[in-house]
Amino acid sequence: MSTTATQDPKAIHHWQHHLHDEADAAFLYRELESAEADPQRREVFRRLAEVEDRHVGMWRRVLSDHGVNVHAPKPSARARLMAWLARRFGPGVLLSALLREEGEEVKSYLALHKTSTPGTAKETALTLAQESAQHAETLKDLTGHEGEPWHKIASGGFLRNVVYGFNDGLTANFGLLAGVVGAIDPEHVHIVIVSGVAGAIADALSMGSSGYLAAKSEREVYEHEIEMEKEEMRLMPEVEEEELALIYEAKGIEREQAQRMARDVMSDPKKALEEKVREELKIGDAGTTPMRDGLITGFATLIGALIPVAPFLVLPGLWALWTSFAVSMLSHFGVGAARSFFTGRGIFRSGIDMFAVGLGIAAVGYGVGVLIERVL
Repeated sequence: MSTTATQDPKAIHHWQHHLHDEADAAFLYRELESAEADPQRREVFRRLAEVEDRHVGMWRRVLSDHGVNVHAPKPSARARLMAWLARRFGPGVLLSALLREEGEEVKSYLALHKTSTPGTAKETALTLAQESAQHAETLKDLTGHEGEPWHKIASGGFLRNVVYGFNDGLTANFGLLAGVVGAIDPEHVHIVIVSGVAGAIADALSMGSSGYLAAKSEREVYEHEIEMEKEEMRLMPEVEEEELALIYEAKGIEREQAQRMARDVMSDPKKALEEKVREELKIGDAGTTPMRDGLITGFATLIGALIPVAPFLVLPGLWALWTSFAVSMLSHFGVGAARSFFTGRGIFRSGIDMFAVGLGIAAVGYGVGVLIERVL
């Protein structure tokens, strides 16, 4: 028995939380078993439920070793609600939720194993990380999910940064200028120009710094995921080798050859990590840097923000006002059409939506400007 652990209520609470999670999982897998018509899938859910029962027993032993005797918990209200939803709307809802939870458990148990002192809790955490990973793989096959569900990778891209930076600058500064025009005489062009240029610079700096921080955070996420993958390979090499073999099989390689290739790759830790990062996490060599992302986003924002201002630099009074309005509205349509490449919507519909947004922003900005002018 570990006296330190016994005296640590935070650790006890953490273990009890895992105990309840495992009990809920056993209950939900049995719900899936009872709802499943296919005998093969029903057998899979039955076996998963039995493993979760064993996990409950493992946590009860850990707690007992540290002076806390507990019974197997009953299903929580959340688990009962999820089961009700599955009965009403089909098991797909429950499968997706269990996949996410198994993935989260892998991360949580690996972290627990890494931070725990040697003893039953540390050993239990490693065993449960391995078995939760196997459960996640099983659910992944049933749901058609790709990649390891405990890794979350997202990426931006050069074109996306340009489009969204340009869109932000155009929309924000267009609304600002509409408000200024509503508050002053349109003939006072210098005020519009000063406001527009100042707004463009401020927005560009804001978006540029946001782009830099977002890219930096993404790089940090990648580094964390790679480090976690490295730890997984060290702690559960059999699971990782099987995952790599399945990836090769998915590419059309015969099963025995895929297993042999995976075994050969896993024999070289450095090569194995590079292969897993590329094939499983889909992380390639960095094509850019946070500073470059920030500069691209900031510059695109500046260009978009200067579009409503430009006519005031070369045209007088009302001519500048109406030209700015027309050019800005056409630009809103264009940037909306460009966004369709990322949203998957139709080009014309996306363009019209963005056109409507620009028109609404102009109306609100102008109305606020008029209201401020009258109040002040």
